[in-house]
Amino acid sequence: MADSLVIIPTYNEKENIEKIIRKVFSLAVPFHILIVDDGSPDGTAQIVRSLQAEFEGRLFIEERIGKLGLGTAYIHGFRWALERHYEFIFEMDADFSHNPEDLIRLRQSCLDGADMSIGSRYIKGVNVVNWPMNRVLMSYFASVYVRFITGINIQDATAGFVCFRRKVLERIPLDKIKFVGYAFQIEMKFTAIQYGFKVVEVPIIFTDRTEGTSKMSTSIFKEAFFGVIQLKISSWTRKYN
Repeated sequence: MADSLVIIPTYNEKENIEKIIRKVFSLAVPFHILIVDDGSPDGTAQIVRSLQAEFEGRLFIEERIGKLGLGTAYIHGFRWALERHYEFIFEMDADFSHNPEDLIRLRQSCLDGADMSIGSRYIKGVNVVNWPMNRVLMSYFASVYVRFITGINIQDATAGFVCFRRKVLERIPLDKIKFVGYAFQIEMKFTAIQYGFKVVEVPIIFTDRTEGTSKMSTSIFKEAFFGVIQLKISSWTRKYN
């Protein structure tokens, strides 16, 4: 039985979804995949369902009604994973911006002692391909801002390519995680560190999507900018135990 589950949230990813599923299942380590689809009108969920017979017992899908946000999709996936036997639980995008080959490296980092491993674009310089310079600068300085406000020493605070050991998600009260966009990624890292877990960054090369449409929006950016301040202020009175 596989001990590793890759959670992939989707919304309109018909161009990528079958390819990413087949790539993950081709890896030397046996991963399972959970797709959390937010009612994609383009037929993403139907494609996944059509593959389930071929990958029986390895490919799963949870379908939700409406576009409910990245953070809630991952929380849904975390709860699903915790009800089952998985020891290593991953976050990964569907669009190949995260190289599925790096799943093995993130898992190995946790085997080597990390409680949470992050696929980091910035731990060794800036490793981003096909992004316009303004997007690179915004992402890079967002992490600088997060470090300044929160005090956590994470070079890529908004990274969405992550491996959690089961015990991290069992310890963090998921019902108290309140952000849904990129701020969700920051909140999960900040909270894991506050609980004393060992968080390790693993260098990756991030490649912007070549198919499909980015989900970035102004509201997501604003949530991250102001959410970091809220996160720090609320930590002054919150007990992490």
